[in-house]
Amino acid sequence: MSASKLDLDPGVVAACRAAARLIAEQVGERIAARTTVSVERSVTRLLGVDGADGLDVPLPNVLVDHVHAAGKLGRGIGYWLGNAMLQTGRAPQQIAEAVSAGELDLTTGYAGDGREPADAQDIRERVREECAARLKEIARRFDERRAMRERLGDAPAPLRYVLTATGDVYEDVVHAKAVAEAGGDIVAVIRSTAQSLLDYVPYGPTTEGYGGTFATQANFRIMREAMDEWSELHGRYVRLSSFCSGLCMSEIAAMGAWEGFDNMVNDALYGILYRDINIVRGLIDQRVSRMINGYFGVVINTGEDNYLRTAEALSAAPSVTASQFINYQLARESGVPDSQIALGDAFEIDVPVRNSLLYEWAQAQLTRELFPDCPVKYMPPTRHMDGNLFRTHAADSLFNLVTIATGQGIQTIGVPTEGIFTPHIQDRVIGLQNVDYVFNAAHDLGEEIEFKRGGIIQTRAQEVLAGAHRLLEQIAEIGLFAAIDQATFGDVSRKLDEGRGIEGIVDCEEGYFNPVVELMREAPSYA
Repeated sequence: MSASKLDLDPGVVAACRAAARLIAEQVGERIAARTTVSVERSVTRLLGVDGADGLDVPLPNVLVDHVHAAGKLGRGIGYWLGNAMLQTGRAPQQIAEAVSAGELDLTTGYAGDGREPADAQDIRERVREECAARLKEIARRFDERRAMRERLGDAPAPLRYVLTATGDVYEDVVHAKAVAEAGGDIVAVIRSTAQSLLDYVPYGPTTEGYGGTFATQANFRIMREAMDEWSELHGRYVRLSSFCSGLCMSEIAAMGAWEGFDNMVNDALYGILYRDINIVRGLIDQRVSRMINGYFGVVINTGEDNYLRTAEALSAAPSVTASQFINYQLARESGVPDSQIALGDAFEIDVPVRNSLLYEWAQAQLTRELFPDCPVKYMPPTRHMDGNLFRTHAADSLFNLVTIATGQGIQTIGVPTEGIFTPHIQDRVIGLQNVDYVFNAAHDLGEEIEFKRGGIIQTRAQEVLAGAHRLLEQIAEIGLFAAIDQATFGDVSRKLDEGRGIEGIVDCEEGYFNPVVELMREAPSYA
């Protein structure tokens, strides 16, 4: 790290990192030797299983539910698929179709013949071989995508991150192209409201989402092809992002990998706090989803900005910084490099607060200095937006000023109508024009500024860091699960033994293996 403009105490920073490492280790110990139905479904997807049955139940669900209902998912779906591949000579997709048709029972033999499973080592080798081939295929696609980015050119930071939320994937394509025309660098397709609570991924293209468009592999493919076509036509690469969260985190990571998405909102705490997903379920799914994203070079976005929508921004700042330390360490534990960890931050102090701009500047600069190699994702003011478009546009201008002056990596653009309705295309264009004006006018402002020693900005940043340090030490003592119970983040409390999706947690038996996790831990990433 270069010399701190905030005059931060290196000892305090080091102590925060050490506490976060301890917290991450504790989490790892608590979720070890457990898997979930969604993790197992992601294994089937990375083995090439796709499609749905006649009732529109996705085939990954058909396979995993089939084994789970027999009480045998503790060996891992990879074990049962590998055994079936050896004994039938069929590929995973063919096996899934046969199970769906009632022709195969993976756990009791085939057509009821009671055949004994193959040798466990032979099963492991066969399924690892199949999985390695699929990972290599996905990696080849990412190699081609990196070459495309290099050929067309990647925009410099801060990348302008713009949302689409029509509910109709084909209308999203129209909006995404308009956003790209106006200068957007990342198109984020907002997911349909509460999809995070579905314990399956809908199949096929969708046109009727509420508040956003369903995240499906077909929708991902449609958006990716459309933006690649636009990028080639205009000679400028546009990135795509979706939401890798909720009860299907690792599955969406697998789908995004197959279709070449560049960014994914990938944070368990959002689902735990705001969708009441069980803590253990969320963190197991997060571990594997981040492993997949990290392996293929997908940039993950964390969700600390959401805390400031339910907690008061001035007092909640230490919890945001503490969460950033923890989220960073959890991502590193999953193999995600710094360059792919876009930690969350937000400009959410109410505008009428005296010196609010200085406090916001202090927080943004603090995040930037603590995580210098991470492309921080900076969010605009939303909690205090209202129907006064002149006020909201002015607030967004201040947000844009802080963004460029503190060198954030990814900026979700502010839109003046944010507090009234889902913004129209023209509203987003106005927001992008505001960004362009401020970014150009203040391009090198951050390099010109030094903060007054002991002044408001330095003092505020040091106080927030000290508060984060105290909080991290407390969490390290009681554990992250107890801290969440005590409403440490976002003023929301969740219990360890409650929450949605808890029935999808599975204890691993002796001999359990996950070929995806094994291969990704053994080999260097393709990023």
